[in-house]
Amino acid sequence: MIPNFTATNYDFTEYTKARNLIGNEWRDSKSGIADLDVINPRYGKAMSTVTMSDADDVAAAVAAAQAALPAWKALPIRERAQVMYRAKAIMERDLEELTWLTSHENGKIYSEAKAEVLKGIECVEYGCSLPNLAAGNQLEVSRGVRCEQVFAPLGVVAGVTPFNFPFMVPLWMMPQALTGGNAFILKPSEQVPLTTLRLAEIFKEAGLPEGIFQIVQGGRAAVEALCDNEDIKALAFVGSTRVAKLVYARGSITGKKMLCLGGAKNHLIVVPDADLQLTAQNVMASFTGCAGQRCMAASVMVAVGDVQHIIDEVARQAGEMVTGTTMGPLTNSISIDRITGYIDEAEKAGAKVLVDGRGDTADEGGYWIGPTLIDNVTREMPAGREEIFGPVLSIIHVDTVDEAIALENSNPYGNASAVYTTSGDVARKVMNGVDAGMCGVNIGVPVPREPFGFGGWNDSKFGNGNITGWDGFRFWTRPRKITSKWAIQKDANWMS
Repeated sequence: MIPNFTATNYDFTEYTKARNLIGNEWRDSKSGIADLDVINPRYGKAMSTVTMSDADDVAAAVAAAQAALPAWKALPIRERAQVMYRAKAIMERDLEELTWLTSHENGKIYSEAKAEVLKGIECVEYGCSLPNLAAGNQLEVSRGVRCEQVFAPLGVVAGVTPFNFPFMVPLWMMPQALTGGNAFILKPSEQVPLTTLRLAEIFKEAGLPEGIFQIVQGGRAAVEALCDNEDIKALAFVGSTRVAKLVYARGSITGKKMLCLGGAKNHLIVVPDADLQLTAQNVMASFTGCAGQRCMAASVMVAVGDVQHIIDEVARQAGEMVTGTTMGPLTNSISIDRITGYIDEAEKAGAKVLVDGRGDTADEGGYWIGPTLIDNVTREMPAGREEIFGPVLSIIHVDTVDEAIALENSNPYGNASAVYTTSGDVARKVMNGVDAGMCGVNIGVPVPREPFGFGGWNDSKFGNGNITGWDGFRFWTRPRKITSKWAIQKDANWMS
């Protein structure tokens, strides 16, 4: 039994060790790999530890899942969906606890952590709707002959999730996979394994049979074992592009279905007719939200023509932000040196740091960088072309919308793009021209809401379809086509 998390504010709070859930048992790995500390980023000290697993732990989870699977698959989809209804209600009941646990292990401020939990609940709500959406099509294709399509589960499936959204991203996957009749093995980031412990208890309370949802903690060894295990029929991954490519290639060799989401370099195109306050507030929220640690964050502001008044307002608002209050810490210490390096290098190359977050602090210890705005960046600078994954916005100046679109499309990613304008013609031109899978008009974080699926293009995604919405359900299932005939017909055609 996993205890409740008791914190109701930012005060440092320790929590239980993150172990593997195999069958109905919480257990340590016997891999011999040393446990890791789970760090509260606000204080920079350990609030828990996590066991580190290997292929033997994955094999044990797969065996337990295979034993539990037949009974779960045999249930009608409507009965499986009832677990989602009950899980949603429990999550709403425990909203405050889940919010504070997410905040403590990831570093998000309270409002951002709560928004993450609410989005996760929305994904579970979509899972409740699947019995209606997955109703098989049926058609009389010839006299006495009917064709229908149903969606069959794949079997044992798995998900590998990142550190930046410990509650939401597992729920991009689990409702569709579980309601679809699969058994699901989750490998959360070893940096943020604690929220998923409560997730397991929630689904147990909601009536999910033991063995149908399991957790394997760990790092690279656990991920490679999930990729290599041929009894796992599908795997979804969310993380960096470098690792997404490796995971996609390794898992595909076994023949399993793979969908791997990678990084991003999102461009916000700002034209002179953009609304000043709407644009400034929205750009600010996009590049500073969750300390910039999200694949939908703004990374480059493409200033088309004279938009100095908007740049000035963004800089003013960025300068008023308070680390620790209106923006949280980075999740790990490694990010500080990496992000600072991008800022230092751009400044040495001639860019101007308008707002400088280097050296910002808040609580004692912790991993802090404040909002940073860099002007006169060029596309040749690393800050202008590489994913920074922090609260840093690079400004690149161009003369025309066509140049802005070309700049966006010259980067290898294709996750998200946005335009700020009051012109419908400009908006349509950008939306039709940028090479990105998720686009926004006057919205800097264009996350599609359910039932629309989440997924970018190019080096931001490897595999087919989207990870949420209807595409997500299709990923975790496979269509079965059934053609039936029950009587001899008097007339005849080729189907006779």
